[in-house]
Order: sequence, then structure tokens, then C-alpha cells
Amino acid sequence: MTQQELDRISELTKISRERELTQEEQDERAILRRKYIDSFKLSLTSQLDVTYIVDEKGNKKKVERKGKK
Repeated sequence: MTQQELDRISELTKISRERELTQEEQDERAILRRKYIDSFKLSLTSQLDVTYIVDEKGNKKKVERKGKK
């Protein structure tokens, strides 16, 4: 997600405090928010891919994603 897209989310949020957003602005904000959430989840997923849990005996176990089969 680019800085320009993040700035646009902030701008739309500020506008929404002053007046009701047009349908086009609401749609744009929804798309940008979804993109932000998806990129955030992706960054967390990449961290999980390299995360291990170590038990009391020193055994390492790779963290598995919830719902992964």
C-alpha cells in the first residue's frame, strides 16, 4: 500500500467528520480500507511463517495458521 493511498484514507476520514461522504467517496474509502487490511494481514502472515514456539524442554514447534490444513 502506497503512502498516497494511506494519505487518501486519512483525507476521506477527515472529510467524513465535516460532512457526509458521497457514495463515490464511500466506495473509494471502502476499497482503500480493504486494501490496507489485506496488506496488514499479509505482513502478519509472513511473520508467522518464520515463527516457532519453544516448550520447556527446548523443543521447537512451527506455528501453524489457524484453519490451515
